[in-house]
Amino acid sequence: MRTLLDKKEKKSAGILLYRLKNKFLEVFLVHPGGPFWTKKDLGAWSIPKGEFSKAEIPLDAAKRELQEELGIDVTGELIPLTPIKQRGGKIVYAWALESEIDPNQIKSNTFEMEWPPKSGKKQEFPEIDKGEWFNILDAKQKIIPNQSALIDELISKLNLTKE
Repeated sequence: MRTLLDKKEKKSAGILLYRLKNKFLEVFLVHPGGPFWTKKDLGAWSIPKGEFSKAEIPLDAAKRELQEELGIDVTGELIPLTPIKQRGGKIVYAWALESEIDPNQIKSNTFEMEWPPKSGKKQEFPEIDKGEWFNILDAKQKIIPNQSALIDELISKLNLTKE
């Protein structure tokens, strides 16, 4: 029987940023950078997250990823969320954090890849190309489908309705 801690599972950790604006819940999602994601929108956005090794503590990885992908440090009370399994089997450990961030101020790290494929040319791309605040209805359309459970759990933990 496999568990969430199975060594063969890919794991990532991240933080679901949220705010209450005019008494309505909004969440901050990021869009992945690079050529494969350029024209993808619905079902492509994510919480800021990234993979971690078995030697790293998931919460430490989540904080590191927030710093790498958004250029911000974690301050405030983190709300633990139940890990979810994404399509492909990756386990995502997540925490929620009430925060205020200006999407125009985010600074993502970059990655390098061969592009175009088989060209021998290396190009550098931002790990995330944009971030945005969404109301819950829009967020649930934009987010990677299995990650919507994180939003539902946050709503429940904050004792809010899904409106």
